[in-house]
Amino acid sequence: MLRPLWLALAVWGAVHPMYWFVTYLSENAWDLGALVDAWYVNASTTGLTWDLTISAVTLTVWVLAEVAVRRNWLALLAIPATFCIGVSCGLPLYLWFRSRPVV
Repeated sequence: MLRPLWLALAVWGAVHPMYWFVTYLSENAWDLGALVDAWYVNASTTGLTWDLTISAVTLTVWVLAEVAVRRNWLALLAIPATFCIGVSCGLPLYLWFRSRPVV
């Protein structure tokens, strides 16, 4: 019953933040360095950046630990989703993979 919700949240977690990243990059000549610099512009954004980094590492450890036990290899796709898109996509994507029956 929750599977469609997990998938919808993963899609939202991919599309919504990416809209803002693309908007920022298009306004700043597609300079990734400027984007990374913006993550550390003040104490608030630095704290948020570290919060999300620690969350991403924690999710990765959890995914690896559970995949080792459950052998749900497709769930490993949540790791690149987390680091290439964000925790807002990686976590619900992992929950979507985890909620399916493993054969």
